[in-house]
Amino acid sequence: MIQLDQFSVRRGGRVLFQKASMQLHPGWKIGLTGVNGAGKSTLFAALLGGIESDSGSLTRPNVWTVAHMAQEIQALNMKAIDFVLSGDEEYWTIQHQLEHPDQLSNDELAHLYSRFDEINGYAAAAKASQLMAGLGFFDYQSQYDVASFSGGWRMRLNLARTLMSRSDLLLLDEPTNHLDLDAILWLEDWLKAYEGTLVLISHDRDFLDAITDHILHIENQQLTLYTGNYSTFETTRAERLAQQQQAFEKQQETRAHLQKYIDRFKAQATKARQAQSRIKQLERMQELAPAHVDTPFTFSFREPSKMSSPLLALEHADIGYGDKLIVTNVNLQITPTSRIGLLGMNGAGKSTLIKSLVGDLALLRGTRYASELLNIGYFAQHQMDALDGAASPMLQLSRIADKKISEATLRAFLGSFGFSGERMDTPSESFSGGERARLALALIVWQRPNVLILDEPTNHLDLDMRHALTMALQDFEGAVVLVSHERQLIASVCDELILVHAGNSRDFDGDLHDYADWLRQARNDLMKQGQQPAAPVQSKVEAQPVISKLDKEAQRKEAAKRREQTRPIRKNIEKLESQIGRLQPRLAEIEIALGDSSIYDAARKDELLKLMNEQTELKQQLEQAEEQMLGLMMELEELESSFD
Repeated sequence: MIQLDQFSVRRGGRVLFQKASMQLHPGWKIGLTGVNGAGKSTLFAALLGGIESDSGSLTRPNVWTVAHMAQEIQALNMKAIDFVLSGDEEYWTIQHQLEHPDQLSNDELAHLYSRFDEINGYAAAAKASQLMAGLGFFDYQSQYDVASFSGGWRMRLNLARTLMSRSDLLLLDEPTNHLDLDAILWLEDWLKAYEGTLVLISHDRDFLDAITDHILHIENQQLTLYTGNYSTFETTRAERLAQQQQAFEKQQETRAHLQKYIDRFKAQATKARQAQSRIKQLERMQELAPAHVDTPFTFSFREPSKMSSPLLALEHADIGYGDKLIVTNVNLQITPTSRIGLLGMNGAGKSTLIKSLVGDLALLRGTRYASELLNIGYFAQHQMDALDGAASPMLQLSRIADKKISEATLRAFLGSFGFSGERMDTPSESFSGGERARLALALIVWQRPNVLILDEPTNHLDLDMRHALTMALQDFEGAVVLVSHERQLIASVCDELILVHAGNSRDFDGDLHDYADWLRQARNDLMKQGQQPAAPVQSKVEAQPVISKLDKEAQRKEAAKRREQTRPIRKNIEKLESQIGRLQPRLAEIEIALGDSSIYDAARKDELLKLMNEQTELKQQLEQAEEQMLGLMMELEELESSFD
């Protein structure tokens, strides 16, 4: 059992938590939550025995073995399977000793073999292979050196090594950050079966819900233990905060009533005793604090500047690298209303498809169509890495902003993304992963994209920021293509699911629960096949007939004819776009003016009425223009489809 007794920790002059007293029982699966900087990592360090408390104590049984996942590992010249096996320290030590039997006495050998059998050492290699397979490694990769893997895959190896330990207490800090959904589902199943005590830091709501039975929340320098998973915690906490606020308000009323009596009668001799009694009552009253919730982070995507349909399309596309075909015969069209979630196992080709859509990767075959109005906002890990570390958020934003825009406007915009004070002018090389992700998002939002292509956008974001991103994407008026291991995000944002698997892409008809079942079955099938590398993908794109010069001329004339037929509609759309472009800035100016409290002074009544009337009229004009443009766009789309 882990015992906290009046446990207090201060770091850098700041109190993280104080006078925490509770018991964490063996076998509990505890989710550790709180905003970034609240002290979650510090509590981990305390559980490991790496820090001293300022007062009070934190104790755990001395006999417990603690497993902890480090955040980084070196590029070791050590086989991956051996690295994982070394996670079971006793097995690893005995194994090395048994490799040199000549250096041991018979009694020592007998003892080692006996202990090796007790710890199930003969099954260790099979366990390590299962862990690696569950986290997405192929059998043949077990013989690769650790140094040959990328940073994300080394983190997977590190997780496998941590799980290899026969631990009594398991500490995991964001274990899903570098995992695909199939690996996350496997890890969920593994952790559910784990018999020791688990303390888990995660910003994945679904993951926390699936595993935890208690939530330990850090807020306002307090550690509070809740029974149940994350969803239960949210409900219970909301109820507790409501009760706290109610009690606070009632107490304030009582205090005000007592104070009023004291102020009125303390000078009167006949009432002096009663007044003194009220004073003592007021002094004895334990002061309650108002309910406080950490201010949630919010932002919104700016309205896209211009639209057309389709915005982006792949037709009969073969995608891959060099001579290696990854996915064949991709047909994908993205319109302003598209909300596409890309599903598939690790290595299936989701990121390759995204790079082909963006235009970073040339097609091996087929056609990529991009509208003249296409403006892509692309978020991926390498976009974050490409940030100028020597430059501040303010400098990086000013580089892409119109020089006419004031510094105050830029600072206000960055402030909406959580950058305030000196942080705006601090070089981004010192930023955390979460801060870099916020900055990358801010730079994308500023450019008003009409297509958002997001590859694992939540990896470094906390729960509040993930919620904010979900809400912003729901309100975004353009197209979205999303790859994410976070089920909540996909379910909230996407209404079309595309499965990339075995070299093909197709519509996925079920929901995410169906996809989870499909993943588990696909993983079982892969295990049965021995996780051998898949056979090379064969192109399914039919060869196009050679077009003669005469045919080309006929096609050119037909294309010209079609352009002429659609010209009137396009001209009307352009007129409406121009009209909307004039209306929106004026409406924005009026909203700013109405936000000024001085406009509501009696002396400015006429001005206020004039602004409000103008606002009503402009809104009506804007609504009519938008409706007309929508009708024209639908008419254009119907006309173009009739040409096929």
